[in-house]
Amino acid sequence: MTATQLPHATAASRGLLSCHACYRLSPMTLEAGPCPRCGALLHHRKPASASRTWAFLLAAYLLYIPANLLPVMVTQSILGTQRDTIMSGVIYLWLSGSHMLALVVLIASIVVPLLKMMILTLLLISVRRRSTWRIREQTRLYALVEVIGRWSMLDIFVVALLASLVQVGALAAITPGGGALAFASVVVLTMLASLSFDPRLLWDALETSPPPIEIPHSDHARTH
Repeated sequence: MTATQLPHATAASRGLLSCHACYRLSPMTLEAGPCPRCGALLHHRKPASASRTWAFLLAAYLLYIPANLLPVMVTQSILGTQRDTIMSGVIYLWLSGSHMLALVVLIASIVVPLLKMMILTLLLISVRRRSTWRIREQTRLYALVEVIGRWSMLDIFVVALLASLVQVGALAAITPGGGALAFASVVVLTMLASLSFDPRLLWDALETSPPPIEIPHSDHARTH
């Protein structure tokens, strides 16, 4: 079966490769050279894409636990020392009537990082199993991760916002806790995992999928 006969012919099956920066199609012969449009290095697939993505992702999973359990800020005042985690900040904002702000903190600091990691895990498992299930939808999921990644620094802004809510001038001193460092590391690691993943790996499964089996008619069926 030729490339033109494939139900979902890919660029690689037509002797082309796509630039990971500007997505311009170029002949496979230009691999390891600069892209004619943007100058980025052309390669058939990002080197060790899945391995590097797994490494960054597993590290992000490990740090996600202390990021939510350890205090992100420690407030010392004449009333004593108060240690606040992200979730305690969400609860405080909700009970104080700032429902919208509490939802922003919850989504930006807890839901979004976990959603990014779960989507990347799904994509990596799909690549590993060479699954052809809903490849277009999986590619759109990766595009969603990239869009969310542009707002990753919103998480750090939320932590700074929580600190400003309890700032009382010279009567208190606020210092970052261990959770803040772990949280910032999760943000950076998920961004690196997203950049390391090559969504073109999803489409490689189409090229290795076996063609449909045609059952020949028996001699008895042809006689009738």
